[in-house]
Amino acid sequence: MSQLFLKMLAVENSSDRSDVDLEKMKLAVRMILEAVGEDPDRDGLLETPRRVAKMYAEMFEGLRLDPARHLEVTFTESYDEMVLVRDITFTSMCEHHLLPFSGVAHVAYLPEGKVTGLSKIARVVEEVARRPQVQERMTQTIADLVSSHLNTSGVGVVVSAEHSCMSIRGVKKPGSLTITSSLRGDFRDDPATRAEFMSLIGSPGR
Repeated sequence: MSQLFLKMLAVENSSDRSDVDLEKMKLAVRMILEAVGEDPDRDGLLETPRRVAKMYAEMFEGLRLDPARHLEVTFTESYDEMVLVRDITFTSMCEHHLLPFSGVAHVAYLPEGKVTGLSKIARVVEEVARRPQVQERMTQTIADLVSSHLNTSGVGVVVSAEHSCMSIRGVKKPGSLTITSSLRGDFRDDPATRAEFMSLIGSPGR
């Protein structure tokens, strides 16, 4: 067996997650193909169960990660104005049809003596997105994490996304956006803070 082949095999296996039952997912995909009248043994579909299993392992890796760990490192700063990271792109999976929804998240907070790295906010969004869920829960989860792990006087999260379950099936309305928000502290209670946040993010998704 060549050294090149061994290296390729190692890379292939390194992406597998030991706590994900890839074999069960491969069997399920094969059964779906058979159920819709396809032949899973034809050339074009032979590797499909393996590919789909690895895709789901990647798309749902957020179930095995703790996004809160990204907020553990903070820096002492006297800055107490709004910190906003906007237009954080993501793709998640609707738990109702297992179809993707994609969009952007805007996350803001009012620090009280400490700030976190800007990329950490984006990492939180990315890992929260990688699980089956509904957009409403995703929005609340991000707000909960930032609010509970950073010392803030307020947190604002707005998520705008297009859902495949609306654009390619059912009502079939491509381009329709779903916008959800979760406001905590001053973002909820202070109209001026809320207005500033909404002004800075502009029209979500447009």
